[in-house]
Amino acid sequence: MKKNFDSYRYHYPSRRLVVYGYRGMVATSTPVAAQAGLDVLKKGGNAVDAAVATAAALTVVEPSSNGIGSDNFALIWSEGKLHGLNASGKSPMLLNREEVLRLGHTSMPFYGPVSVTVPGAPGGWNEMVRRFGKLSLRENLAPAIDLAENGFAVGTKNAYLWNEGINFYVADGLVDGPFKHIFETFTRNGKCPEPGDIVRLKDHARTLTEIGQTNAESFYRGNLAQKIDDFMVSIGGYLRAEDLAMFQPEWVEPISVNYKGYDVHEMPPNGHGIVALMALNLLKKMELSERESSDTYHKMIEAIKLAFVDGQKYITDPAKMTVKVEELLSDAYAQERVKQIGSTAILPQAGDPRSGGTVYLCTADGEGNMVSLIQSNYNRFGSGLVVPGTGISLQDRGANFSLDPEHDNCLEPGKRPYHTIIPGFLTKDGRPVGPFGVMGGFMQPQGHVQVVVNTVDYAMNPQDALDAPRFQWVGEKKVQLESSVPDYVAAELAQMGHEIIPMFNQTDFGRGQIIWRSEDGSLVGATEPRTDGTIAVW
Repeated sequence: MKKNFDSYRYHYPSRRLVVYGYRGMVATSTPVAAQAGLDVLKKGGNAVDAAVATAAALTVVEPSSNGIGSDNFALIWSEGKLHGLNASGKSPMLLNREEVLRLGHTSMPFYGPVSVTVPGAPGGWNEMVRRFGKLSLRENLAPAIDLAENGFAVGTKNAYLWNEGINFYVADGLVDGPFKHIFETFTRNGKCPEPGDIVRLKDHARTLTEIGQTNAESFYRGNLAQKIDDFMVSIGGYLRAEDLAMFQPEWVEPISVNYKGYDVHEMPPNGHGIVALMALNLLKKMELSERESSDTYHKMIEAIKLAFVDGQKYITDPAKMTVKVEELLSDAYAQERVKQIGSTAILPQAGDPRSGGTVYLCTADGEGNMVSLIQSNYNRFGSGLVVPGTGISLQDRGANFSLDPEHDNCLEPGKRPYHTIIPGFLTKDGRPVGPFGVMGGFMQPQGHVQVVVNTVDYAMNPQDALDAPRFQWVGEKKVQLESSVPDYVAAELAQMGHEIIPMFNQTDFGRGQIIWRSEDGSLVGATEPRTDGTIAVW
């Protein structure tokens, strides 16, 4: 049929139901990426293989959100326990605070060579497969390579984000010089795809093939590493082959708090999952009334404020933190911080605990393995720099560094920055409930808190927990509310001193996925209407 309709306009609200499965399940923001994960499950792979296949496919079909030059983090339930993988890279050894100031910057830029850190995603894929997978990395990347080589139809939300990302560089005049390759790679004669357009990314296919054939060695110590080095030298950048060669993903112990009988697990710093845990530590000390009430919204907003300002002060490369994770998550510190939550909005200040995005996916298989994985360029297409002829868009994670020499997160050579991407996982009495996540920059820990509260306090099914109206605290007393938040709640929050600011678009509130495992072994999954997502089930 002729496409004479508007893909962005819907006259009636759409209702999604939870999806059940048994032998395997994949949940993510783009249907063909979820199907890529399901394909490897059916070929004999497990949930870890499915997660890697889905993550690689997402670099193809959602390039504005993540890419081969991204970082990723994963929480993996396998062998009867939860494992954490930090595949985030460090700042280049040639880059330091003094050099950034010499260039005339007063804060870290969000694009260009200064913002680039070592990409960890390919190394993360390989390490997951090496330790827990059943198939080879080459087999797991095959569905993504097929999508890149033979084409895929662009989804509605993805088309919107693709256009938004490219138009940012156009609006800022970043169309020539080192930025020209983003247009060569991700537009057709300067035009972004519309919903339903067919896109092929041949360079991307060749690069993924090389990563698969070499178990990511080419990316860090071979041909691809040299191409990245050559490009960065040519544009006056700082990332070098030596930085790539030093990269190794790191297995870490997840951190958690118990929230009303459930253990909520996050990755430790340099990620900011600890912000969600600190907020939940405060909320469990308060009584929440009905879900759609100004009292409930107020308490959640205030708890998130207090947690965030602590996170923004202290989170960085764990080797450089001046406080301990245990101090930030201590019951004694939570008891002191919760005293600041009253009946009106406050201007939050960081405390001293020493005195007391992005794409998200989750997978599960019939053997009991489950994965929560998140992967991101950070802003739009990342740094705006694409290595010519490779499809590798380099992330801009360095933008989160501070230039304040007294700040824990101040830029130094060879240092991991404060990181916004966080996978979540829920357990109860030592048994896995399942993975969950809400992508979207500084919305992520806020989304995690709201999903956990919906699940635990209000006994919502996973679809309901994702569909529920959301808020986002954006600084000081400023709060964005989704349009589905009742008007009376917004009015009462304003009377309590919250400054309600306009919602720009629905993607401001994140895009989430959930898979829970029931006691009898069945799987129940959900993906939300804020994205193109789907549940692929077996």
